Amino acid sequence: MTSKFTRRAALALGLSAAPLLAMAPGAGAQQFPDRPVTLVIPFAAGGSTDVVGRIIAQKMSDDLGQQVVVENVAGAGGNIGADRVARADPDGYTILMGTVATHALNPLILKTKPYDPEKDFAPVSLLVVVPNVLVVNPALPAKNVEELIALLKADPEKYSYASSGNGTPLHLSGELFKAMAGVNIQHIPYKGAGPALNDVVGNQVPIMFDNLPSSSAHIKGGTLRALGVTTAERAASFPDIPTIAESGVPDYETYTWNALFAPAGTPKEVIDRLNASANKAMKDPAVIEKMNGFSARIVGSTPEELAAHVKAELAKWAPVVKNANISME
Repeated sequence: MTSKFTRRAALALGLSAAPLLAMAPGAGAQQFPDRPVTLVIPFAAGGSTDVVGRIIAQKMSDDLGQQVVVENVAGAGGNIGADRVARADPDGYTILMGTVATHALNPLILKTKPYDPEKDFAPVSLLVVVPNVLVVNPALPAKNVEELIALLKADPEKYSYASSGNGTPLHLSGELFKAMAGVNIQHIPYKGAGPALNDVVGNQVPIMFDNLPSSSAHIKGGTLRALGVTTAERAASFPDIPTIAESGVPDYETYTWNALFAPAGTPKEVIDRLNASANKAMKDPAVIEKMNGFSARIVGSTPEELAAHVKAELAKWAPVVKNANISME
């Protein structure tokens, strides 16, 4: 009823309209922000999500005129940080750097779901997508994806691939490859990408799906052979590495992505202000240079485009999770 209380009605009651309008829904949104904004990174410091978050936070601070403070809230594959934002006041002062893990994979894999990735968040902007890469130890007799598929089909029980852990984007990249290429590879989960990468370099496990930024030094140094990137287009930082889709597995596409979300119910004016600030940051030449440095492709979307992206990601990964029989407590 307050939002329909007109200035004329207020005057008829002998009241000043100013205090009433100040209390009207959305009034505070016009002044947003008037204090620091907390950007929750749902993973530990130092990873790609943290790097993207800190770059964006700095530029958004300059634009918003208030500090965007990064807070790392790690644990449960990103769920703890994401759940904190889902439960925060819907005022725009607590926002999330979401990923494919927090908004697609975890909701599909976890038996106990602390939040709904669509209903409990207000999308702000899809910021960047980061390619994954299929790498092998150079001792493996496969120089490209076609040869790898032939090798795997010739001896379906012989080979295994490493990932950063059960239910992670890298694990699911491998499962999607298995399904689309019609091959069998045993999954070897590790506690993080670092240990997995070390064992592939050491030829303890011959194959791995990894984030391109973390494998790039090994690719350049020759300690790993890159067979294909997982995005639909080649990575600008490694233009000579073909895509998996062009190398014998049509339509194969996976990637890590980073996007901003606010709690559901955040006023549209606040969402629009955050969206404009984030997208302005993504167009900054210094930001573009930094993102290109670790193979991230800048997007900068509307809230509606991010909502559609999350819906599409859930639809894409649901059958992969089901067919691979992946579930976690």
